[in-house]
Amino acid sequence: MAGVTDKKLAELGITLPPCVVPMASYVPFVRTGNVVFMSGQIPKTENGMLIGKLGHDYSIEQGQEAARQCAINMISAMKEACGGDLDKVKQVLKVEGFVNSTPEFTDHPKVINGFSDLMAQVFEERGKHARFALGVSNLPLGVAVEVGAAFEIMPDA
Repeated sequence: MAGVTDKKLAELGITLPPCVVPMASYVPFVRTGNVVFMSGQIPKTENGMLIGKLGHDYSIEQGQEAARQCAINMISAMKEACGGDLDKVKQVLKVEGFVNSTPEFTDHPKVINGFSDLMAQVFEERGKHARFALGVSNLPLGVAVEVGAAFEIMPDA
């Protein structure tokens, strides 16, 4: 039976993709106690990745869509970390947003809102979090956005 969070995803028309397989020497997440540290997620879809720079190749709105896709991929990985039950997420603790951008681009927080807004829609009060958003000169594979996060989950019964 689908949990509350899975029902919310369905209401939003979101189907989670399979958990993205790491592309280097790391794991998708590490759990210590009730905290899960998630590896960075990129805007990978079944059609490829959003590659390029904000301020040159993409608008703020396109960057927000890339960040939203990072959130969808993060939720998929988090579902795996929770043994398939997203209702075990107690709180999104911290979000770390990186935007591949030109030196002149200064709207990094607006771009990462694409991630933050979806976390709040899906997890409601549990989705509110601390955050930073910053611009970088490049990201792995040239993607436009990468987002990492930490979550608190319910203790095992």
